[in-house]
Amino acid sequence: MRLLVLFVLAGSVSAADLLKSQALGSGVFALIGEIGGRTYENHALNANFGVIDTPDGAVLIDSGASFEGAKLLDAEVRRLTGKAVKWVINTGSQDHRWLGNGYFASRGAEVIALSRTVATQKANAIAESDALAALLKERFKGTQPAYASREPADDRAVLELGGRRLEIRYLANAHFPGDVVVWLPAEGVVFAGDHVYVDRLLGVLPQSNVSTWLDAFKAIKALSPVHVVPGHGSVTDLAGAQRDTGDYLAFVASGVRRFADDMAGVDQAVAALGDAPQFAHLANFAELHRGNVSRAYLRLEAGE
Repeated sequence: MRLLVLFVLAGSVSAADLLKSQALGSGVFALIGEIGGRTYENHALNANFGVIDTPDGAVLIDSGASFEGAKLLDAEVRRLTGKAVKWVINTGSQDHRWLGNGYFASRGAEVIALSRTVATQKANAIAESDALAALLKERFKGTQPAYASREPADDRAVLELGGRRLEIRYLANAHFPGDVVVWLPAEGVVFAGDHVYVDRLLGVLPQSNVSTWLDAFKAIKALSPVHVVPGHGSVTDLAGAQRDTGDYLAFVASGVRRFADDMAGVDQAVAALGDAPQFAHLANFAELHRGNVSRAYLRLEAGE
């Protein structure tokens, strides 16, 4: 799926310049961001978002990385649905999943996130805000961490929003602790957030746990979705998600466990697992793969 090339001036950028919209049927849309890194030019909107049209207003899956980024998403939702955002659901705690909450809350939208997701947002708020303020400069102006006004404590929340049935499901700790998916059972669509990466390599962070992430991925498969909207990359099916995410998680998790069980050391694990040509076609492989193996090994060696 080819993304639109930016030919616009910074002052006149719109969400349609940064995100490609894809209709998934029944008033459900994916907004697909570029698969590269956060930049000033892309407003740190290098991720995917979701829009669900209802008679009572629109549902937005994830709110963007800043007040200004959220404003761009809001305009795109209105273009697609003709309606204001009435509900925002956060799938995670990485900046572009939630730092736009304040914009939507200031316009009367209800922000919804599981309590375990909010806990991780609060733990990361200062570091994420400082990093994005340095990157986005004046485009970060007005951004303040804002948290859900509806915060279900259970690991599964069934919502009826404007006649639409949605489920928020925590499956296991993945890219970040408390990451969730949004499941639309009637439409067969799962907004997988950062559980699934397509077209580009996923990133294993110090907060990530590849073993439980793999468990979460298996739980997504058990839903049998027709469409998987990944956190990054093209809308796909289960086969595509398995190829670019499930197989990679299994490769890293099983590989580092083998070396950790033998107490071989991180350097030996990285040397043995560092080539992985079956995944080298994925964007960002050269930059991320060896670090992914290293962090996965060290976490497992620490007993986590």
